[in-house]
Amino acid sequence: MTLSLTEAKEFLRIDHDLEDTSLSSLILASEKFILNATHQNADKTDELFKHAQRLLVGHWYESREVVGKADALAFSLQSILIQISYTSSDVE
Repeated sequence: MTLSLTEAKEFLRIDHDLEDTSLSSLILASEKFILNATHQNADKTDELFKHAQRLLVGHWYESREVVGKADALAFSLQSILIQISYTSSDVE
């Protein structure tokens, strides 16, 4: 199962509902991003998949300006995506 809205809000320490629609959109986008980055070779039930989503959602949520600090995210996320890509099998 992919990252839930509740998990994303807990990770981001958000305790209100004002941005639920935006967060839900970021969660869906993060899932698509990871699947595209791993050529659909990702097990959505793997905790690494969910952690990659946390990193992406957190980065996108906190870096909403047009030009962000992508380098701060790049190394961690790239390492996780490579692992997901090469260790996932029998993907749905």
